[in-house]
Amino acid sequence: MPKYAFFQGQFVPIEDARVSIMTHAFNYGTGCFEGIRAYWNDQAEQLYVFRLREHFERMHRSSRILRIQLDHSVSELCDITLELLRKEGLRQDMYIRPLAYKADEIIGVRLHDLTDEFAMFAIPFGRYIEQEEGAHVCISGWRRVDDNATPARAKITGAYINSALSKTDAVLSGYDEALVLTQTGHISEGSAENFFIVRNGQLITPSVTSNILEGITRDTVIELAREEMGLKTLQRSIDRSEIYICEEAFLCGTGVQVAAITQVEHRPVGTGTIGPVVSRLREIYFDVVRGKNPKYRHWCTPVYTG
Repeated sequence: MPKYAFFQGQFVPIEDARVSIMTHAFNYGTGCFEGIRAYWNDQAEQLYVFRLREHFERMHRSSRILRIQLDHSVSELCDITLELLRKEGLRQDMYIRPLAYKADEIIGVRLHDLTDEFAMFAIPFGRYIEQEEGAHVCISGWRRVDDNATPARAKITGAYINSALSKTDAVLSGYDEALVLTQTGHISEGSAENFFIVRNGQLITPSVTSNILEGITRDTVIELAREEMGLKTLQRSIDRSEIYICEEAFLCGTGVQVAAITQVEHRPVGTGTIGPVVSRLREIYFDVVRGKNPKYRHWCTPVYTG
């Protein structure tokens, strides 16, 4: 349980960060959010927030789509995050959840002429999927929300019912995750993660026009694969049947990090075990996010001073 939250412009005890049952965002899903990880490095005795600025840049973009006016700049949001983590004072991996939302206590669906608020809390957090080295997934019966209906490139709170439906059906059917198709039947992403396959020595991932979230971890993986492994990434539509013939597949995202997919329903992916590309990517990724690779230290914002 966190001790503090940033709420209505100030740091308050977490028990004081409460909204009314009438709050517009609670009733209509009119908010947006981010998920940000901070990683503890034992050797450096430092907590590093990974790609902090990029997350708040995306939050500003999500807010524009929802007509939410964020009163804090990207730099100010970064400073608030660091202060919140210092107040928590923990020496372990953390997950930070900022929210921007319509705060009026009224009935009526709209985005205009409403009051905007910002809040944030941080909690200790480990794995999102327990089987990161070998997740079993299914193809969801639910289709991905379309950009012309609910823009997936914005992290809209209400849109995550699409993710919840897919995730719950998958887990209750005995799987770790779900892959969700677009309206045209191509792979979009996981319930809340970006998706990659490995074929013929290159990575392939759905393009940003496949109703995906423009993932920060996705961008990280593309750069690390190119710079550290010499692998190109092709961004294009992925047919469902390609998963059955690819060498490797994986999910990535702030929550899931980098998780190998080793089985899709009753079909093994590749050899049915984590492959060399995903295994190496995971090694590189976790060194980078914990601030152990000087080349990418600019992505890691230290929390503690002195």
